[in-house]
Amino acid sequence: MRYWWVNQNQTFKQETAGGYLWSPQENSDGSKNPFYEFMTQVEPGDIIFSYKGTYLAAIGIASSAHYDFEKPFAEGVGNYWNKRGWRVDVDYLEPRRLVQPKQHMDLIAPLLPQKYSPIRANGFGNQIYLASISDSLGALLLDLVDAPPLTIPVVNLNDIKIVPEEQEILIDISMNDVQKATMILARRGQGKFRDRVQTIEKQCRITGVHASQLLIASHIKPWSKSAPVEKLDGNNGLFLSPHVDKLFNDGFMTFTSEGSIEVTDDFDRKILNLWGIDAKRSYGNFNSDQAYFLDYHNESVFGSNAFTG
Repeated sequence: MRYWWVNQNQTFKQETAGGYLWSPQENSDGSKNPFYEFMTQVEPGDIIFSYKGTYLAAIGIASSAHYDFEKPFAEGVGNYWNKRGWRVDVDYLEPRRLVQPKQHMDLIAPLLPQKYSPIRANGFGNQIYLASISDSLGALLLDLVDAPPLTIPVVNLNDIKIVPEEQEILIDISMNDVQKATMILARRGQGKFRDRVQTIEKQCRITGVHASQLLIASHIKPWSKSAPVEKLDGNNGLFLSPHVDKLFNDGFMTFTSEGSIEVTDDFDRKILNLWGIDAKRSYGNFNSDQAYFLDYHNESVFGSNAFTG
């Protein structure tokens, strides 16, 4: 097991909700970049500290080695990067204690690497993406953030009752049992997908309900139309109250990337009033990856059904 430090100011929300690290494979001029080359050295089980806005904001556990993957971010994030890049799948956990490294530089500074250090002696981040750190620094950081148990719960496939619509997943020989269980739960809006949605969507945007047991983790781009990585990407999800989820999934309502809602022309507006839904209100901006999935919903799901109520 190795320890890594990633500076994610631009991409923290997308990468933690999506469950990955991503970097180009080379600089825009074709030259090599050591911080992108580090991506090729990450192995499953490695520990990754996510640095954002002067804080250690998350702890990641690598669940894959690197593989070739096109730039996942929508327009507006990393537009100057090459699209061809490396991806590493990561399960992120919240630290029990939010720590600013600059407040602990008396302990951290002596343990920083002499070359390719992720932060400066004043505690602020360097202009790098991923860097390797020593076991001693990794152990110190785990202690400072009061790290939760660094294990990811594994669901037993035998404990899941399979419905006919999930038989296709069950017989897929490209996945092992753990991956099949993860996919089946994601289809149901549960498990790893739900956890990732909840990292960025803390409540139903429409009703303001926070109680997670009353909310549905709903795919923005429908499960059946999503690529495998999109099915588990928390950016491809919303936390919605059941009646709002019904409107959204059936295409009677959608969101713009700026947070306003649109309702189909044939939908009975009286229902919105009865449910306390204000069609003129803004419900908050979406990040660029969420906006990417919303574009699909607006073009292919919204307005796909006629209202017959």
